[in-house]
Amino acid sequence: MNNQLKLKQWFALFLFCYSTSIISQTIKGKVEDIDGNGFPFADVIVKGTFNGTETDENGKFTLNVSKLPTVLVFSSVGYKTEEKTVSKISDIRIILEEDKGILDKIVITGNRSKPRTILDSPVPIDNIASHELQMTGKSSIDQMLTYTSPSYNSTNHAVSDATSHFDPADLRGLGPSRTLVLINGKRKNQSALVYVNDTAGKGEVGTDMKSIPTAAIERIEILRDGASAQYGSDAVAGVVNIILKKSINTSKVNINSGITSRGDGFNADVDVNHTLSFANGSFINATLGVGHQDSTNRAGTPGRDSLYGLRYVDGEYPIEAADGYFATDGVLATGADILYGNTDWLKANPDLGMTIGLPEMTKGDIYLNSEFPLNDNSKIYAFGGFNLRKGKSFMIYRAPYWPEIPGQNSPQDNALFNGDGFYQGFQPTFETDIKDILLTAGSEFLIAGFNADLSATFGSNKVDYTVNNTINPTLKSSSPTKFNAGAYSFSNFIGNFDINRTFGELSMAFGIEARQERFKVTEGQIESYVGKGALSFPGLQPSNALNETRTNIGLYGTLDWDISDTFLIGGAVRHENYSDFGGNTSWKINSRYKIGEAGVLRGAYSTGFRAPSLHQVYLSNIQAIVSGSSVSSQGTFNNESDVIQDLGVASLFAETSENISAGLTVKASRDFTISLDYYNVKVNDRVLFSGEIDDFDDNGVANPVIEKILDDNNVQSIKFFINALNTITHGLDYTMRYKNIDFASGKLGVNLALNVNKTKLDGEVETPNKLSGYKNEIFNRKEQSKTTSARPNMKFLFGGDYRIGSFSANLNNTYFGEITWQHPFARTKDQTFTGKVITDLSIGYDLSTMVAFRAQVNNLFNIYPDEIDPKGDPKTNVGGRFRYPFEISQFGFNGTSFRAGLTFKF
Repeated sequence: MNNQLKLKQWFALFLFCYSTSIISQTIKGKVEDIDGNGFPFADVIVKGTFNGTETDENGKFTLNVSKLPTVLVFSSVGYKTEEKTVSKISDIRIILEEDKGILDKIVITGNRSKPRTILDSPVPIDNIASHELQMTGKSSIDQMLTYTSPSYNSTNHAVSDATSHFDPADLRGLGPSRTLVLINGKRKNQSALVYVNDTAGKGEVGTDMKSIPTAAIERIEILRDGASAQYGSDAVAGVVNIILKKSINTSKVNINSGITSRGDGFNADVDVNHTLSFANGSFINATLGVGHQDSTNRAGTPGRDSLYGLRYVDGEYPIEAADGYFATDGVLATGADILYGNTDWLKANPDLGMTIGLPEMTKGDIYLNSEFPLNDNSKIYAFGGFNLRKGKSFMIYRAPYWPEIPGQNSPQDNALFNGDGFYQGFQPTFETDIKDILLTAGSEFLIAGFNADLSATFGSNKVDYTVNNTINPTLKSSSPTKFNAGAYSFSNFIGNFDINRTFGELSMAFGIEARQERFKVTEGQIESYVGKGALSFPGLQPSNALNETRTNIGLYGTLDWDISDTFLIGGAVRHENYSDFGGNTSWKINSRYKIGEAGVLRGAYSTGFRAPSLHQVYLSNIQAIVSGSSVSSQGTFNNESDVIQDLGVASLFAETSENISAGLTVKASRDFTISLDYYNVKVNDRVLFSGEIDDFDDNGVANPVIEKILDDNNVQSIKFFINALNTITHGLDYTMRYKNIDFASGKLGVNLALNVNKTKLDGEVETPNKLSGYKNEIFNRKEQSKTTSARPNMKFLFGGDYRIGSFSANLNNTYFGEITWQHPFARTKDQTFTGKVITDLSIGYDLSTMVAFRAQVNNLFNIYPDEIDPKGDPKTNVGGRFRYPFEISQFGFNGTSFRAGLTFKF
């Protein structure tokens, strides 16, 4: 009976597939420009329906239709729309001609009522195609954007706990929290991590850009203007909208591998992108990828440890003082020479055992993008995916002479030493298990003449911590050497309903968004935090564990009025109400004026806001930090705790902002465009992560209240989040692009982009009355520099691409301007790291219509940042362990790397 049932089911499936093939016809063709070149990413739609596709990068398309003959509409912004009655299934050829009345590519970001072109928009927008991202030779979206967009910056930070696995990224130097990331126009969830280490973006929360596979992306639109009035919180600096691939007729397999010129950092990845097409224009575009990256090491090699007290006296031997510490001033101390093999260890490990560079990482991801037309006026869609990354970074090496570790020479007291030979110390590792999930489903339809979009989105990011190759000294020989240190997770559930309609010269849109956010902290195993806890990162304690939520509802409206063919004026207003701190209303006005057919003047003024991240409101933990000449425990307490509120620190509330922008765009010809934009962004009540508050204030006066808090919590300092800072950021963006230049029988393109940016503090740092003596410690000079000078003050991109026949080449030069690190207390010990040019070369060759080869050399001339000059303070470079700047960074310090790969099309 079961076999008969299965046979009937298979027969029914066969009939369905067979009937679908009868009622569905597959049309194949190509769209070209007037020169006979394939026209990429043109829209191909069955007239009067949602059934459509777009051409691939070679201008080819495949489309399923329900009947023949049928009428197809071919279009692309900037070109005349063509209609063609098609009665055959192959060899369809269409030529699109330029429409001189329209300026450039269409974008959907920045206007919620009517899509416009880049050059027709009243605000500046970049449109970066997938092939431009791939030509950078980088392996992640954050790095690709760093080398294609002048105002976007992201760098890796070594020896920074989980921050090493996320890489803070921002627009215009305004911090990760103030850049909103969308996928297909829907809000992407933030990561679970707060950047609490000494890095750019310290104290902030960003989006996990590494979770989005590059092979799934069609293009990225970057709105370089405040957009809180349209999109809500976090859009103070701008919006990054990642558009996923749709129904394409060419499936691809990419295989890549690379290594640095020093032989480390080996990496390899494979990804597949394929479209399943169905009748009536339905499709599922799927991307599957796996990859691995080895670590790199660019540690300093001081040959001595000036931070933790060990020196070569007279340039040769270390001396141990009677109290167990080592001479630090070059003067011979009493005690025995050459204990524990220290001299031999330092000679064998001039880098002090450190591993400083990119972390190890293994990843896998799957992403989907799909649409299913229901009839001529409605469709349903779904997109999203899953990303899994396992990483390992390295912490400060616990050298064999460290007094922090008791019983170093005894297997009874140290689980990492068996008593054989000389004790060699150990290097703890910080290992992460990151899971990122995104799922959006919705429907587009007509209602009372309005275009409507109803959707639901779930997003989640979780990071589990494992601390390995370390001990809990309290547990002595019974200590584990691998600890589950706990986990952070953040998730949101979002519902959106948006409608828009155009009435002649008026375009309007309205919408509502409801969002619930959840931040969860899971405690680690008891051995990770009991007593002194695991060395390098004590596990999250039961007192840190929490599961907190909040909700908010936002309402917005936008209106654009094309007063004439040349003059546009528009505006937006949005009100949001959060369950934890209340409401905010933001608004925006913008305008654009066309100067003939070649130029556009544009300007905008807007207010904005950023809600404090749920993480910032509730985060608490204990970390091991470098403090003076030792490692100390530092406690972070959240603003809802009695500890912090008793100190007079208020609960967090929303940042507010004002954004002014004005610009000029000129399209001198079909292939030559120039744009120049000025911006000024004022942010009030910025949330900052305080400095280290200990029991002595700025004047060295003991504070018994703080002292009791430290004793009660077994820490040497405390930190917290506080609304305390106002800043003003202003700058210029300039872009120039000239493409399709006839050169040596091929086509040459030249592009230039520039960002000049400066952030300054506006007024004094707000200090609670009970902490009036800690003004400098709350936000000292070093912390200030992470806000004002941690990102390059200028970034200049100049490059060209050339194609002839099957050969292509791209040469790009990126100038990263200077950055400045400020000493916490001594201005004379500040250091400015000079600007440098990074040159990247990429070549490609089409071996056949189905196979293409590419190779890249990144950082062709092996450029490194300036080396750190500690100027007598060994804490600045952690006793020489760090050779290059690590708290702030321009472009990393890996040097030259090579990468090559093959693409298979079928």
